[in-house]
Amino acid sequence: MAVSGQRTRFAPDRGLTRRMVTTMFLIGLVYVGFTGLLIALLGRAWPLVVVVSAGLFVAQFWFSDTIAERAMGAREASPEQYPQLHGAIDRLCALADMPKPRVAVAVNDMPNAFATGRKPEKAVVCVTTGLLRRLEPEELEGVLAHELSHVAHRDVAVMTIAGFLAVLAGAITRIGLWGGFRGGGRDQNAAIAALVIPLVSMVVWAIGFLLTRLLSRYRELAADRAAALLTGRPSELASALTKVTGQIARIPSEDLRRAQPYNAFYFAPALSAKEGASQLLSTHPTLEKRLEQLGRISTELGR
Repeated sequence: MAVSGQRTRFAPDRGLTRRMVTTMFLIGLVYVGFTGLLIALLGRAWPLVVVVSAGLFVAQFWFSDTIAERAMGAREASPEQYPQLHGAIDRLCALADMPKPRVAVAVNDMPNAFATGRKPEKAVVCVTTGLLRRLEPEELEGVLAHELSHVAHRDVAVMTIAGFLAVLAGAITRIGLWGGFRGGGRDQNAAIAALVIPLVSMVVWAIGFLLTRLLSRYRELAADRAAALLTGRPSELASALTKVTGQIARIPSEDLRRAQPYNAFYFAPALSAKEGASQLLSTHPTLEKRLEQLGRISTELGR
């Protein structure tokens, strides 16, 4: 989603951008409607909801990179420790005309990568040791270009804002039930609100969840396309996708379950082959859809 104020050479995809903007608009529309309803129903309790919700959002937005790094066991890696990794990122950043993010490595056999950070200057790109061990240099560059596209287009900030609606819905339900409705037995309006708001919150959570997953899938397709056009080697990215997805399916189920809460960050979701085939609400498009897009790009570049 080309919303970054900083211009890079990553190629935009106007069709995907329109779909992402539309999805973000719908998420915002639901958010505004939900907030208006809460103010109307909560009465004097609404300032508490606003303050607590704003605090949660700021914490989630400001510390998202640190939280993700620590949760996934990433450690910053120096050029002396990983010269080939840093060399690849240096080349891609020069090609894309963007600042170099911090580079981190997670000691993990699951082959994967992720990027996080609320803006390019605060970003980090992390790869696992399992990915470094399994991919050829050209395949690794394709994966890194995909992650750098997320950084350049501020996808982490976009997804944090989009995903916060679901968090807000749950938080407001708890705050409202604890603070605003304790006098529900004496006040008919409070009693009605105590019944209506949890129901509305659940509906809002479901809508926010579905729209955010849709946005995430668009985001992954856009990053694939931008990476393929930047490197000029969509076949190498396709090879990396096929290899990573196949290898992830062989990782023990217990390890995959521990990684699944962070699927939205990953290059490929931590799912078994069976789960991947039945995942209708995935954070990522299917492998087939991603490969089909890369095949079309390869044809375009060959003309």
